[in-house]
Amino acid sequence: MPLYKSLDLNSQTIVKVWKISETLEFFLNNLDLNHESLERVKGMKSELHQRAFLSVRMLLGEFGYSDLDLFYDSFGKPFLKDGKHISISHSYHFSTLVISSVEVGIDIEKQRSKIIKIASKFIGYETFYLNENDASQIQKLTWVWCTKEALYKLYGKPGTDFKKHFIVLPFGTESNNTIAWIVRENRKLKFVVTFMEFEGFGCVITEPEI
Repeated sequence: MPLYKSLDLNSQTIVKVWKISETLEFFLNNLDLNHESLERVKGMKSELHQRAFLSVRMLLGEFGYSDLDLFYDSFGKPFLKDGKHISISHSYHFSTLVISSVEVGIDIEKQRSKIIKIASKFIGYETFYLNENDASQIQKLTWVWCTKEALYKLYGKPGTDFKKHFIVLPFGTESNNTIAWIVRENRKLKFVVTFMEFEGFGCVITEPEI
């Protein structure tokens, strides 16, 4: 069973990562899906997306939950019936899940050079410390993107602008954490950011600074 990684970030927050190697049939034979989830799987055109969706349900099992414990609001944000906070992400052959007693967000992305072409769409304040001649540019841009995506999942308010409302403070590739801010509607919210990296993928978890 390819539970790839499990990490207790602190006493409140646990992260698990799944490496997706199983067949679609394996997942369908080993999961108890609610009607809505089964219909969603049937409606997916890509088998890769189907397997990613189902691998998240396997991760739920690693936490002691099932698909029946998970539901979504009208904006697609996931929730657990027991009130714990949850965030979900997947990219290619990895999926990841974080569950916490505090609001939390997670994102995983494959590090690819194409991120340089779209950087101007999500980089604002970070321009001051990101150097285009830096050998680790792709890695750093991926971490910034993941941070802002994770913050968006946590914050979940329509009209939020990655470039304008999210600020990621400077960090080095030797570090595994930094601080980020959401600045919007005369409010400033501070978050702790934790970086993970494996097999060419970047993964970021965001949670409020306590």
